[in-house]
Amino acid sequence: MKKVLITLSCAIFLMSCKTSNATSAANTSKNNVAVSIDLVNVIDDKVKVTIINPTITTETTTFNIPKIVPGTYSEDNYGRFVENVKAFDAKGNPLKIAKMDENSYTIYNATKLAKVTYYVNDTYDTEIGAGFGESEDIFSPAGTNIKAGENFMLNTHGFVGYFEGKSEIPYTVEVKHPATLWGATSLIDTNPSNEIDTYNTSRYAELVDHPIMYSKPDYTQFNVEGMDIIISVYSPTGKFKAADLTEETEKFMRAQKKFLGKFNANKKYTVLLYLSDIKSKDAKGFGALEHMTSTTMVMPEMMPLDALKEQLKDVISHEFFHIVTPLSVHSREIHYFDFNKPKMSEHLWMYEGITEYFANLFQVNQGLISEEDFYKRMAGKIEEASNMNDKMSFTKMSKNVLQQPYKEQYLNVYQKGALIAMCIDIQMRELSNGQRGILSLMQDLSNEFGSNKPFNDEDLFATITRITYPQIGEFLNKYVAGETPIPYDEYFAKMGVTKAKTFVSGNPFLKDGRIPLITVDQNTKQIKALADVSDNIFMTSLGIKGNDVLKAFNGNEYNLDNIYDLIMLSESWKDGDAISVTVTRDGKDQILKGKINLPKEEKSGFMATEKSKEAIKNAWLKG
Repeated sequence: MKKVLITLSCAIFLMSCKTSNATSAANTSKNNVAVSIDLVNVIDDKVKVTIINPTITTETTTFNIPKIVPGTYSEDNYGRFVENVKAFDAKGNPLKIAKMDENSYTIYNATKLAKVTYYVNDTYDTEIGAGFGESEDIFSPAGTNIKAGENFMLNTHGFVGYFEGKSEIPYTVEVKHPATLWGATSLIDTNPSNEIDTYNTSRYAELVDHPIMYSKPDYTQFNVEGMDIIISVYSPTGKFKAADLTEETEKFMRAQKKFLGKFNANKKYTVLLYLSDIKSKDAKGFGALEHMTSTTMVMPEMMPLDALKEQLKDVISHEFFHIVTPLSVHSREIHYFDFNKPKMSEHLWMYEGITEYFANLFQVNQGLISEEDFYKRMAGKIEEASNMNDKMSFTKMSKNVLQQPYKEQYLNVYQKGALIAMCIDIQMRELSNGQRGILSLMQDLSNEFGSNKPFNDEDLFATITRITYPQIGEFLNKYVAGETPIPYDEYFAKMGVTKAKTFVSGNPFLKDGRIPLITVDQNTKQIKALADVSDNIFMTSLGIKGNDVLKAFNGNEYNLDNIYDLIMLSESWKDGDAISVTVTRDGKDQILKGKINLPKEEKSGFMATEKSKEAIKNAWLKG
């Protein structure tokens, strides 16, 4: 999973040709589950699901909707979006059913059970856009959308449940959909109909690992070293097309495959990009969720194209590298994931940390960013991690991530988790004279375990020590399992990289990255500069004065109604670009023209300073 904070400034400013019936998916086999999902007859924004159960030999059985799904690290209770659950025998007679909790139902006279039916509400309509752990929002890439005749985001865990003790048997899913909509997925549709899709999976976990997005066909496809990659886009206003994003996406995915070498053998990978209208009842949790052969990504449609491309590069890269871990290398807790009584693994430092590190390392490795940019990114992670509990055992936090106080530290997996991976990488490069790094470690772990052979949580450190060096084991026990903060400077120094002061570009409308320098008149809806903007170089260099009404930028007018658009646009501005600003001053409009000069913030960073260590540094970053 990768959560994305688009901008805090937005919040700051706003504050101021076949037919089928419901049971047509039925399979005569008693050893599988047959599911029918009806996307045609949507009633009150709800979708009907019918499940034909396998043979039940007990007098009662439990039917579950997931409480939690892999990659989300939060108990979301998908059962709260399910209603009118009913059970029937083969003659259509209702069977007694009792709701046990938000996600579970007991069905009586279960030996006579023939099918279960219910209706599903979507999650996107309920989102308020609060931060992680601050609301009951479902993280949007793990959520569901029902927009009749236009879009259905089928994260299948939100639509399909399972019978207790029957999750390891095959599932057949039949989706009845409008002929105008196409289902983008890495699953194989075995039905030739234009209105019914049929998918087969070996078990429930495989089913929920394959999201499907139905929308009017807008996709591109290309092949990278034997892997077919599909990019499918839903854009509510048609602002963006898949073709707009293909060139850039193909470029960095080719770089990813080159970086991984022979590590990944997937034949198909699907990117499902849902662009949200955040001004309405729509998805507001931006980021992505990983799957073995796909990723779901949600971003705001109002983003400028360049900014969207940058987000895709960072976010999809992160999710794609999940192929390495946990989708390939993982513990028993993940392989035999309990969707309702989860046991969490203690190795989030690997699942999310190494993945996030790879998402940055491959870019400098493949020449997509400079060394300096890479150091800035790592320095930024050090700064973010310093705001978290640096003395908390990372393994303990990971094992208990669903409970406080560990839950509030979860986001550190993208910061300190990546830094842990970096330090292991550096130390392995040093100990092997540049010949081995953390990618070779993951290759070795994949050879020893792999997607169908999970490891025991408590044995991982010993295994890593055995196949690497004693010093790596010492690092893991001291800094990952232990409560000792990592001395990052010492590890950078091993590569000839030392501390330095750097300057980063800030937001043109914020002081110190957090204090707004503009406001909105609620009566007129006009955007105004505050009285004192004298220390904001963006405004002063253009001649903007305090209390100026900021009417238009580059000829496009803005006010309270579209201030989001302006803020998002400003995130993509670059130093030196030409800009014109129409201001209203003393009742008269003026057009101010000049070059963008973004405010600069001094940050602690790093730079390569020791020529004697250039070879090992290059092995680290370019090897």
